Amino acid sequence: MATPTFTESLEELRSVLTASTALAPVVSTVGEAILASLRQGGKLLTCGNGGSAADALHLAEELVGRYKIERRALPAICLNSDVTALTCIGNDYGYDAIFARQVEALGRRGDVLVGFTTSGNSANVLAAFAAARARGITTVLLSGKDGGKARTQCDFPIIVPSATTARIQEVHTLVLHQWLEAIDAADWTQLPA
Repeated sequence: MATPTFTESLEELRSVLTASTALAPVVSTVGEAILASLRQGGKLLTCGNGGSAADALHLAEELVGRYKIERRALPAICLNSDVTALTCIGNDYGYDAIFARQVEALGRRGDVLVGFTTSGNSANVLAAFAAARARGITTVLLSGKDGGKARTQCDFPIIVPSATTARIQEVHTLVLHQWLEAIDAADWTQLPA
């Protein structure tokens, strides 16, 4: 298979971005759900594998730290960031349980879980969704291709219209940045600490 040129990759991304405008309503709805959870004392949980793990970490760290403006730190936990938890759970329960077990320990009704999986078929993300839904946690899928099995096992599927992993992840970054823009624009001064 020939390596695409930079121009070809840009053209592919432009096409995917144009098709992704259809995702605007669900992206906005999820942004509002995340804001509502945080305002009511909930937290954001994120998870993913490989490049999707980096996206999950990116979203969580921008809430605990900051995105663009100074605001209070907001509660977010990336479930793929604690190597000791991952290896302990993986060793004792298997890799498919690494996120679900943490959802059981850390998740509470009113929280939001965002699972990143470009295929929609990551068994550990599917297990995390099941654990989250059993606890009244809102579940959000960021995926691509056809959304895989996770498409029907979450509250809000956001399926990037592409089969190319790189393009899917590039749009995921745009989506999470959009949520961060909304969070930064919110008034956090009137909320209890």
